[in-house]
Amino acid sequence: MLFCNDFKKNKIMQKQEIQSLLEAEAKAVASIPVTEEFGKAVDLIHEYVHKKKGKLITSGMGKAGQIANNMATTFSSTGTPSVFLHPSEAQHGDLGVIQENDVMLLISNSGKTREILELVDLAKGLRPDIPFVVITGNKDSLLAEAATACIFTGNPREVCALGLTPTTSTTTMTVIGDVLVVLLMKRIGFTNHDYALRHHGGYLGDKSRKAAVLEKNK
Repeated sequence: MLFCNDFKKNKIMQKQEIQSLLEAEAKAVASIPVTEEFGKAVDLIHEYVHKKKGKLITSGMGKAGQIANNMATTFSSTGTPSVFLHPSEAQHGDLGVIQENDVMLLISNSGKTREILELVDLAKGLRPDIPFVVITGNKDSLLAEAATACIFTGNPREVCALGLTPTTSTTTMTVIGDVLVVLLMKRIGFTNHDYALRHHGGYLGDKSRKAAVLEKNK
């Protein structure tokens, strides 16, 4: 009986802890400062990619790099050509992916990531006028100073038990990326037909093709 009571008590405590973690993450997302920098970032990407026919190059190190990679694939699948450039590989020849009229989206929570700061200098050395969209939790950092448009995450406290592992910060970065993607989709009038042309396989490909047919028959 005692074991049973302890088990139930632990389950209740665990449920409360899970709820608390979810609320902390949700609060961090809701607290992302909504500033004119979002619009400035969308304008930059639209101008350089859709008007000047360049591309979006995303980059980040570690967890931020994984998010930057995901953003690149999401932008590409929704009509904004984008590639991920690993900041370390950039120093060994991959920097050559940068062309005229490209725009870069750089992610660093601290704004002090050495490899990203070095990438800024290297990119400027190759293309002096290249613009930078920055997502960071430190709006007073060197990276923020280098930005043409700087989106601040709000620098939320990590929900990690140690307060160290990128958790809440990466959540806000991901959401900011999603917001930029959706705003760009609306700006360029991206349709189900456009999506179907880029996404042939799987459930989403089938769904977009069916939706495109319905749009056409309206």
